[in-house]
Amino acid sequence: MTRPRTRIQQRNSETILEAALEVFSQQGFRGATLDQIAEVAGLSKPNLLYYFASKEAIHGALLSGLLATWLNPLRAMDPDGDPVAELLGYVRRKLELSRDFPRESRLFANEMLQGAPRIRAALEGELRDLVQEKSAVLQRWMDEGRLAPVHPVHLIFSVWALTQHYADFDVQVRAVLGKAAADPFPEAGQFLEVLFRRLLEP
Repeated sequence: MTRPRTRIQQRNSETILEAALEVFSQQGFRGATLDQIAEVAGLSKPNLLYYFASKEAIHGALLSGLLATWLNPLRAMDPDGDPVAELLGYVRRKLELSRDFPRESRLFANEMLQGAPRIRAALEGELRDLVQEKSAVLQRWMDEGRLAPVHPVHLIFSVWALTQHYADFDVQVRAVLGKAAADPFPEAGQFLEVLFRRLLEP
């Protein structure tokens, strides 16, 4: 039987994961080292290895938690709701994730750019199943004339692209907008609502 973790052990685990998120989001998996993570966490490397056996274990723990966070906005799409409102709500929730969890978004993007070696099974299983489920809902709404007819899976892809861009390309976004636009998200939200409303209203 596994003994429950003490408060100190739980806190140290969370500190390590927070430090790892910072390092992985900046350096990527290949560029990150256990020494860097330990330094950011304020722990010795042997102490870090007491909690996580390897860099892969830390990265896997982060990705596992991240995937659940990333899927929740799509899960929240209500098949019995108003189609346009549900899609716009999904866009809003995804943009809020980019605003509130930019490091997590970049961690996920780095994993995709490397071919998703540590999360491919989840992409081909849990993620694909959820996208197929929600795509069927979108297709039903389109067949009923309640949404404009577009390819449902590519519609979901477009939401990902147009929202996660603001986290993954944050430096570029802010460089182009300049110092006057300290927070790009309010205007981005307004723009995306207009864009998707015009696309989707039948």
